Amino acid sequence: MRRLCLPFAISLSLFSAGSIAASAPQETQTLIAKGKYLATAADCGACHTSPHQGEPMAGGYAISSPMGTIFASNITPSRRHGIGDYSEEEFSRAVRQGINKQGEHLYPAMPYPSYARISDEDMHALYVYFMQGVAPVESDPPKTALPFPFSIRSSMAVWNRLFSQAKPFTPDASRSESLNRGDYLVNALAHCDTCHTPRNILMGQQEDGALSGGSLGSWYAPNITPDPQSGIGNWSADELATYLKTGHVAGKAQAAGPMAEAVEHSFQYLSEEDIQAMVAYLRQVPAVNTGAVMPRESYGQPSTSEQQIRGDKGQQDAGWKVFSGSCANCHQPDGQGNARYPSLFHNTATGADNPDNLVSAILYGVQRTVKGETIAMPAFGPDADFTTRLSDREIADVSNYVLKHYGNPQLSVSEEQVKTLREGGEKPLLVRLTRPWVLGVGAAVLLLIIAAFFSLSRKRRQHVSR
Repeated sequence: MRRLCLPFAISLSLFSAGSIAASAPQETQTLIAKGKYLATAADCGACHTSPHQGEPMAGGYAISSPMGTIFASNITPSRRHGIGDYSEEEFSRAVRQGINKQGEHLYPAMPYPSYARISDEDMHALYVYFMQGVAPVESDPPKTALPFPFSIRSSMAVWNRLFSQAKPFTPDASRSESLNRGDYLVNALAHCDTCHTPRNILMGQQEDGALSGGSLGSWYAPNITPDPQSGIGNWSADELATYLKTGHVAGKAQAAGPMAEAVEHSFQYLSEEDIQAMVAYLRQVPAVNTGAVMPRESYGQPSTSEQQIRGDKGQQDAGWKVFSGSCANCHQPDGQGNARYPSLFHNTATGADNPDNLVSAILYGVQRTVKGETIAMPAFGPDADFTTRLSDREIADVSNYVLKHYGNPQLSVSEEQVKTLREGGEKPLLVRLTRPWVLGVGAAVLLLIIAAFFSLSRKRRQHVSR
């Protein structure tokens, strides 16, 4: 995951970047400061800064996608490796339309369909910031090389026609200034829709279910519409604001995976007014019920099962053994947690109707740093120490134990599900259809159809000639 070392990398660069800004005229300094805030709201640094002591905005971060690994580009003002020779028009086209200076199409791992809504005024401030407030870095990150047919970048022109037609945001005169600001932040700068909206077979957003939840590979971005069962309808405004700023609300949820990264690198730095605007907007979007019968954070209660099973050899199943040895010390035997580790009941990860986030938290751990305080749950998957690493079977067993005793007992996790999440999650249908053997079968079928067509045509011509 991203960046335990990002704050250190940022601090190293701020001196050089700050010296650039300090020497600029006051008007330019103001624009640079505004552009920096906008870039933070847009979470640019989280993707364009490599977690391995990379220089800010110098690229190189490997972004896992269903189509393959996409490497973030260098967006410092380096003329050789970055965007230093981009005009403002070229910069705007790259951010809004996903087309770089060379005319190449970018992949929508860079959320340009959402950034297309950024206003002209803010785009200008972003351009000034990246050109004059960011230190140039002469570093050439790895090039993205997706497998065929996704390697054909020109195909993105068709995709953009279908799914990326947004225009710069226009405030709605019938709404308050706060709601307009929240709309702009949620759907443009912070691009919440990119993760929280489900996608169709071609990986385009299903706008009729906007913000009702979407798969992110190993993780799942939940429903954040105000539906009281499936979404966040029973969260108070204060709870939502606290979650965005800190990633934690006791008795409800804690941020992990991509959401933890958004909190750590973006949301915690936004003004209180902007956070409140986002909350106000989210609380009035159309509610979408995806089938939940009760709120995901309402499941479960303290359980004495761990202590009871400990003294009963006949009840000591495989899931209990993993829980007792790897989980109970931090989350407590009754699952109530402590000051640093959340409770396992009244927890959106264990009460959801989808176990992906519970399993992924076990596989990859939880890391976020807010206001200088680091919250970390160790990983038990591929990044774990050899002595603490758990197998797919063990993770399935402990997940089922937690779900049964503390969370949504209707769910169960198989060893195969854990294996799939360990490998990056279920592949979308579009990706499955482009596997070599599928393409081979498709080509063979097409050839047979063509051959049958010509054979039928020849027979008809022969019949006519008689």
